[in-house]
Amino acid sequence: KFGMLDRMGACACVRARERRDCSQMKTLVIAEKPSVAQDIVRALTPNAGKFDKHDDHFENDKYVVTSAVGHLVEIQAPEQFDVKRGKWSFAHLPVIPPYFDLKPVDKTKSRLNAVIKLAKRKDVSALINACDAGREGELIFRLIEQYAGSDKKPLGKPVSRLWLQSMTPQAIRDGFAQLRSDKQMQGLADAARSRSEADWLVGINGTRAMTAFNSRDGGFFLTTV
Repeated sequence: KFGMLDRMGACACVRARERRDCSQMKTLVIAEKPSVAQDIVRALTPNAGKFDKHDDHFENDKYVVTSAVGHLVEIQAPEQFDVKRGKWSFAHLPVIPPYFDLKPVDKTKSRLNAVIKLAKRKDVSALINACDAGREGELIFRLIEQYAGSDKKPLGKPVSRLWLQSMTPQAIRDGFAQLRSDKQMQGLADAARSRSEADWLVGINGTRAMTAFNSRDGGFFLTTV
């Protein structure tokens, strides 16, 4: 009898702890620029409560708000498919890797690390893409999210989209009340990624083709496209 009561008490404690843990879960909001993150915090404060300011983010009981500083991640050819400078000739063109790797933008590595650390927090259960409304903003967020995970283990947290056409406090609050689903944004995400990869392919092949042409009589004359 006492053993059963002990088990029932233990189960009740576990359920209470799970409810408490769930109540402490937060949503990470990633804006494209620090100024936008600040606007979001000011707009949410009247309803969501006061935010504490930290080095790289703002936080209250419901939200963690941070930002990129433009692009934090860029695509690159995998090492095994990268053609080194000494092999820049028409015989090695076109360069079309079967897939793309990601790499941090050198000058903003510290910012990327800060954002990824927040995204991986155990008490962060969902993400909101608050980057600029458009193809480029979609790409900035998607590459950060992809880089935060891995091929073997994606980040795996649900994503919503904050779509703003105005930065007034009321427009921001209305945007949070009408968040778009990840599925709704998939077409824009695909278009953004396709544009990014196409730009890379045109740039790398154009540069190497023109460099090979201008270096055909000897030497190495880098000609960017």
